[in-house]
Amino acid sequence: MANDKSVEALKGTWDHVNDENMDAFMKEIGIGAAMRMMAKGIKPRIVISENNGKWTLRLENTFKNITLEFTPNVEFDETTPDGREVTTIIRFKDGTWEHTTHDKHGKEWIATRYVNDEGQQQIDMKCGSVTAHRWFKRID
Repeated sequence: MANDKSVEALKGTWDHVNDENMDAFMKEIGIGAAMRMMAKGIKPRIVISENNGKWTLRLENTFKNITLEFTPNVEFDETTPDGREVTTIIRFKDGTWEHTTHDKHGKEWIATRYVNDEGQQQIDMKCGSVTAHRWFKRID
């Protein structure tokens, strides 16, 4: 799956390349139509860093910047870009970063992040029977 079996390979700055099935995925996790339409035009940048075991995931775009700080395997509360309160845990497994989220209605979705064989950051997302994918290229 990943050409570097360490999540260390995810550190750095990444620009959006492509999506597959994102509208259906966003609909499945409960994002409304207006927010989904707006999200279609956003090409985010991801910045991942780590300092003494505390990781930072920063999502930057023209609409809104979001920063998540977390310690792997420790559950935390998160506010989604559209304002929903969720509970999240991020685990590192076999060179991947597994981001599991639960909303207040019990819905769960999982985003698995890794560096693929082409050297891109790939994110495979699943909620119920819906899957989606995103790809990012390293810029630093």
